[in-house]
Parts: sequence; structure tokens; C-alpha cells
Amino acid sequence: MTKADIVNEISKKTGIEKVTVQKTVEAFMETVKESLISNQNVYLRGFGSFIVKKRAQKKARNISKNTTIVIPEHYIPAFRPSKKFVSKVKENVKV
Repeated sequence: MTKADIVNEISKKTGIEKVTVQKTVEAFMETVKESLISNQNVYLRGFGSFIVKKRAQKKARNISKNTTIVIPEHYIPAFRPSKKFVSKVKENVKV
């Protein structure tokens, strides 16, 4: 599902114009990005959390040059779904 699909679905379900829904979705995503950049997690009850994870320093190998490099510790954005959300997906998704 793409951002355009999400906008279309929300527009159908609410009756709000697509342009307004698109602006709202874009504003939501921008707000989440800005919060994570400023190291503030975003919690959405019943859905999940957008969090900043710390990756520890580690050694990696460049196989083609046969050298070892050190990857410094860094932070990455991540999503952690709520338990309720995970259980609903487990119940309903059949592979």
C-alpha cells in the first residue's frame, strides 16, 4: 500500500477531500520525522511506537579488500507495533 492508496482509503471512509487528507497525512509524517530527529519517541496507543534505537559500535569486514572496519555507534528510526496490533495481524494473516 502506498501513500496515495492510504489517502484514497481515508478519503473514501471519511468523505473528506483527497487534497485535505493528503496534507494531513504529509503533516503527520513530517511531525513524526521531526520528533524522531529531536530524539523524541512517538507513541500511538493501540497502534505502536515510532522510536529511536541506538546501534552499538561493531566491527565489519570488507570481503573484497580483506580488511576490517569499525562502524561507530549510531541511531536509527524504528517502529514497534503494540501487542494488540501484533495479535490482530497474527490472527488474520494467513500465508
